Amino acid sequence: MSSPSPVRVAILDDYQNVALEMADWSPLQGRAEITVFNDHVAQSEQIVERLEPFDVLCVMRERTPLTREIIERLPNLKLIASTGAGNASIDMQAAADRGVKVTDTGYWSTHTIEFTWAMILAMARNLAAENRSVREGGWQTSLGTELSGKTLGLLGLGRVGSAVGVIGQAFRMNVIAWSQNLTAERAESKGVQLVDKDTLFSTADFLSVHVRLSERTRGLVGAAELAQMKPTSRIVNTSRGPIVDVPALLAAVKSGTIAGAALDVYDTEPLAPNDPLRNTDNVLVTPHIGYVTREMYRTFYGDTVRNIVEWLDQT
Repeated sequence: MSSPSPVRVAILDDYQNVALEMADWSPLQGRAEITVFNDHVAQSEQIVERLEPFDVLCVMRERTPLTREIIERLPNLKLIASTGAGNASIDMQAAADRGVKVTDTGYWSTHTIEFTWAMILAMARNLAAENRSVREGGWQTSLGTELSGKTLGLLGLGRVGSAVGVIGQAFRMNVIAWSQNLTAERAESKGVQLVDKDTLFSTADFLSVHVRLSERTRGLVGAAELAQMKPTSRIVNTSRGPIVDVPALLAAVKSGTIAGAALDVYDTEPLAPNDPLRNTDNVLVTPHIGYVTREMYRTFYGDTVRNIVEWLDQT
């Protein structure tokens, strides 16, 4: 009796070309043929054409959306091995309707908490501009801002927001928070002052976004909210792009309504080459790397291998 043919596995959006180094894939030897894609394709037709032959898709977070239209056009698809949990870019009902199993992996928030503070500190001390000045032959060009005594505003006080607040307190900042569901008891338990929405925006020197993306939070930081902020205030968003109205944000930065912003997440990723965010002064942009660490990737891909092996053992 001949052995069953190996399943075809696609690893998507491996931008750094590290997926095969971050885990031991040998348990799949002889059972799977693995293809790694380092580039990103965005159009549905391109995605379908590329993925049509594969039985298993290894999806990195929310880089390639798997919509109903795409899932229904992939005749061989049997397993979606997603990284993290709660991947909103996968149409779970469409997968269930097609009998496609969806798995996820371990996840924690340390990386995002640390990265949020990297962004805040970079803005406070103008690190991007000063680094550029030195590389171009210049020297000091700006005055930094001390964090001690300033107000850190948290838009959301969940797992990430509350940890960001603890670090703010270590910097001797005044930490305030607001979200639609935040209670006084929750804020008090985290050592944070609960304020109303208007107070959050009007008093924060640094406003950090930590709410989940939903219909209620889409565009939550818009022109009206930005207009309430101080001209010395800055915003950092390491949560989800659509929570902040980017055209309104760009207008606020360019007009001096606020002093600047730091963004790691966007409405559409990767950013288009001509996106104005790439060339706007006082806006620090990074390519959604808040969760991109060796430690997290080892968990992502290690768990992905185990999920595929378990699925193969059950089929």
